[in-house]
Amino acid sequence: MELTVDGLQYHVEVDGEGPALLLLHGFTGSVRTWDPWVDRWSARWRLVRVDLPGHGQSAVPADPGRIAMERVCRDLAGILEQLGAERAHVLGYSMGGRTALSFALLHPERVAALVLESASPGLAGEEERRERATRDEVLARRIEVEGVPAFIRWWEEIPLFASQKRLPTEIRERIRAERLSHSPAGLAASLRGMGTGIQPSWWDRLDSLHHPALLLVGEEDRKFFEVARRMKARLPCAHLEIAADVGHAVHVERPDFFGTIVTDFILKNR
Repeated sequence: MELTVDGLQYHVEVDGEGPALLLLHGFTGSVRTWDPWVDRWSARWRLVRVDLPGHGQSAVPADPGRIAMERVCRDLAGILEQLGAERAHVLGYSMGGRTALSFALLHPERVAALVLESASPGLAGEEERRERATRDEVLARRIEVEGVPAFIRWWEEIPLFASQKRLPTEIRERIRAERLSHSPAGLAASLRGMGTGIQPSWWDRLDSLHHPALLLVGEEDRKFFEVARRMKARLPCAHLEIAADVGHAVHVERPDFFGTIVTDFILKNR
């Protein structure tokens, strides 16, 4: 279905009944990211899958400022309201994990429990944020000039995704098709509006978050492993789970483990 919030169109897919589970994909992902778990999870929860702005079938705003993190979180609250969901469990991966954490901090009354896969609270230092925003702008322009296929060929080779080369060919092809489904304008807008460098840093507010939280990270993803360890030290109600022998995308590389640990955590904190 298509829902409009504050003038911006979102593509939303809803499956199942019961307590809401809001699912937020990563950069170059879409609602299709969560297809492998729809049958299993929709038997327990009302799944709310959203194409984040610039991705999938959601709109690409002319002004990237329209999809600043704070406004997207306000939109997500509006989506839940339109669907009649007072609160939701929220699961986010990577960019979606940053969004899920932001949503919990900005709209805590809307969140029951939080699952953050390979996520971060943003960057702590102002100079670090400026440098990252500059790099993201260079990347956005590269996407606009070279197009999505060239960008995805480069994106698949960055060290963050090295462990995905061990995946079966059919799974890698499915991920590539999802990544290629986006427009240059959409991915560029996402980087400019919701990038790590442009979003607020939440490090100093983590201790105010008292929702049950699962921090899920791959053992081989050393950068996000360290981020998760630091987050765990500041989040009063967080549990850190380390998935062995995988990298950034735990849900892709160990899908059965991912499905089980998410299910168990949400059932424990319903």
